[in-house]
Amino acid sequence: MLIDGHGRKVTYLRVSVTERCNFRCQYCMPEKPFSWVPKENLLSFEELFLFIKRAIDEGIEKIRITGGEPLLREDLDTFIAMIYDYKPDIDLALTTNGYLLPQVARRLKTAGLKRLNISLDSLRPETAKAIAQKDVLSHVLQGIDEALKVGLGIKINMVPLKGINDDEILDVMEYCRERDIKVRYIEYMENRHANEALRGMHGKEILAKIKERYTIKALGREGSSPSFNYRIEENGYEFGLIDPHKHDFCESCNRIRLTAEGYLIPCLYFDEAMSIAEHVKKGDVEAAAEVLAQVLRDKPKENRWSEEKPNEEAISSRAFYQTGG
Repeated sequence: MLIDGHGRKVTYLRVSVTERCNFRCQYCMPEKPFSWVPKENLLSFEELFLFIKRAIDEGIEKIRITGGEPLLREDLDTFIAMIYDYKPDIDLALTTNGYLLPQVARRLKTAGLKRLNISLDSLRPETAKAIAQKDVLSHVLQGIDEALKVGLGIKINMVPLKGINDDEILDVMEYCRERDIKVRYIEYMENRHANEALRGMHGKEILAKIKERYTIKALGREGSSPSFNYRIEENGYEFGLIDPHKHDFCESCNRIRLTAEGYLIPCLYFDEAMSIAEHVKKGDVEAAAEVLAQVLRDKPKENRWSEEKPNEEAISSRAFYQTGG
């Protein structure tokens, strides 16, 4: 059993397999050149799996594959199959921008993937292009259709931004409701790699937009999920809101993160990390497990975000494309 320094049981491992991305989203990495970490700096799938097996044995019940854009990592379905074959009943999911899904959705399903979280910030081609800095919408919508066709579970993530896509909150909800997909609205997370001109919406502002058309009922958080759930009274549709500025977001945190270069990160927001790379490259699983134990002891009680206007210290310097959000 994995327990952090605040007595929380850790059962969820997020694994970033690459920091590369084929989008340049305004809220993530708008000015980053199209470069990548040298392949020799990345842990191989075999090395990642060596650690993951130990983590599963210690109590990890859920694994999410992230990036960057994880579908850019060659032979990702082979890695997914390695995890699935070791523990078929593990909750195995992936977060993606959806652009490459039309070609690979069936392979991912066959490999053992159960669920996808797909980013969909706009249903307008020009708005989606402005956010991603690439003409992406038709590919993403095709990817969603293909994932549904092959039987993958789907949740949609939307980041509402003032003056950009805030007038599409209800449109995206209707798109998802028609397809029996849950949408989760994510508060924009301030970080130093994003476009400085962006202004996100707080949860209460997002809910106010929805209340213009619907009556909503709060359902609460489901277990240790970061999403606070609501139900539309008029039609029974349920949606989620991810609001990291509230510290109750952290109270039941059960997550730890592993990057493609082998860094274990105790909290999405924090810059502190410890590496297992040297140990797994030598096949020393025990030493890697000791690093994991230390990272869990150091895991912070809560993030540094404030619900009020963030100051310089409250803006993360962590590049989210390295940790997968």
